[in-house]
Amino acid sequence: MAVTKAPEDAYTAEPFVPEGAGLAALRKAAADCRGCPLHENATQTVFGAGNAHARVMLVGEQPGDQEDRQGKPFVGPAGKLLDKALAEAGIDPGDAYVTNAVKHFKFTQAEPRKRRIHKAPSLREMTACGPWLAAELAVVEPELIVVLGATAGKALLGSSFRVGEVRGTVLEREIHGRPERLVPTVHPSSVLRAQDEDRRAAYEGLVADLKVAARALG
Repeated sequence: MAVTKAPEDAYTAEPFVPEGAGLAALRKAAADCRGCPLHENATQTVFGAGNAHARVMLVGEQPGDQEDRQGKPFVGPAGKLLDKALAEAGIDPGDAYVTNAVKHFKFTQAEPRKRRIHKAPSLREMTACGPWLAAELAVVEPELIVVLGATAGKALLGSSFRVGEVRGTVLEREIHGRPERLVPTVHPSSVLRAQDEDRRAAYEGLVADLKVAARALG
């Protein structure tokens, strides 16, 4: 008997999120999330990681290829660049909590053994995954959220978000029922994608934005 999939407008992680759970229980529950179809092709759920009492939470888009294989966020090239930029800006990466708006790797693949190419999650998929991010925010209670890139910004601040308009500024918004301060910036992967002659400037722009976050933390 064929399994009937939920219609796209019914995607939600809500039934899978245990109420009032700590990070360990949330991480365990997220491994079994079937709130949208992205779990079908991904290797595993990639939940957030880091200091459970972090003053700063960094929110990216979704796991990449390396994160999907290892089951941890920001362990690939973009994560290494982010750690370097954080340290240069005066934020200890070890004191942060890092996560993604979407917890499964979305990709296209021409053939089974070919390279898996990142594909941006849809707004519906981001919304479906929102309950996990809300639960992480409720447990960690960060003083500041660093928004890494347009997808994370749309997930947190709505579909009209444009990173270029607000990067490097401190925003105050209600997010999942909590008043939050946020500093948007580019995703570190965009720095890696920049042409060689532009990459230094792109990296320095990321560090400058993270320095705004460091100052906001005081």
